[in-house]
Amino acid sequence: MNFSDQFLAMEAYINELQDRICAGLESVESGATFQEDIWKRPEGGGGRTRIIQNGNVFEKGGVNISSVYGKMPESIASHMKTEPMNFAACGLSLVIHPNSPKVPTIHMNVRYFEMENGQFWFGGGIDLTPYFPYEKDFTHFHSVMKQACNQVIPGSYEAYKKQCDDYFYIKHRNEMRGIGGIFFDYHKNNFNTHFALVKSVGDSFLESYLPIVNTRFEEAYSEDDKQFQLVRRGRYVEFNLIYDRGTLFGLKTNGRVESILMSLPKNVQFLYDWTPKEGSEHEKMLAYFQPKEWC
Repeated sequence: MNFSDQFLAMEAYINELQDRICAGLESVESGATFQEDIWKRPEGGGGRTRIIQNGNVFEKGGVNISSVYGKMPESIASHMKTEPMNFAACGLSLVIHPNSPKVPTIHMNVRYFEMENGQFWFGGGIDLTPYFPYEKDFTHFHSVMKQACNQVIPGSYEAYKKQCDDYFYIKHRNEMRGIGGIFFDYHKNNFNTHFALVKSVGDSFLESYLPIVNTRFEEAYSEDDKQFQLVRRGRYVEFNLIYDRGTLFGLKTNGRVESILMSLPKNVQFLYDWTPKEGSEHEKMLAYFQPKEWC
């Protein structure tokens, strides 16, 4: 299959970004390193999965890139309201689940899709799932994302934040899975601008997350803190298996299941009718799982 210069530029970027992010995360982790797994997709393409597990800071995490191509599955073509044709897609997806409930889980995805008829689009997003009400951390994260978006497309952060609040909303729970971030999809027509946006968001990941990790990972926490984290991870699982577009796309295009489901946490609890203790910091945290202005 012949790839456009645009596709090759995005592919080169995510390769470099994966290296940079893994190195940054390993700089704060003394107990584990990323293990690499190269995989091939029978229909065309493949990916490079990097997983870290059982560290002192990170319980489980993955920073994965994929570049797949071939004939579009009927289910995807039907959803996109087009005839099945050749496509190419590449992107980076990461999820990091720390050990400490004082450190948030984080997710990011940047992606590019093109079809043989010349149509293309970008998508991406990043969101934070904390388990303890540290407003300073939430404001820092959103401020970095606001700068990343607005320096490329002025005034875009507000729209992307709202899309994120809406997208990561667990409808059957009437709550967000975390405190949001930014989300955008189907950005087309202007390759240079939208590629610059994707790069700005990807380049801002370490700035948005590592200061929080460095500040919190050695803080003491209680059994109640850990319980809250494990229960809230259950919400994370619910969202990813029911609503997440990336998960559904990967499974429908015969992606590598282990790489797709690396987003799920190692340890999680589903407890019947569980609620945090009245007056606790965990009860206070529940109020943050609704849309809120941060910066």
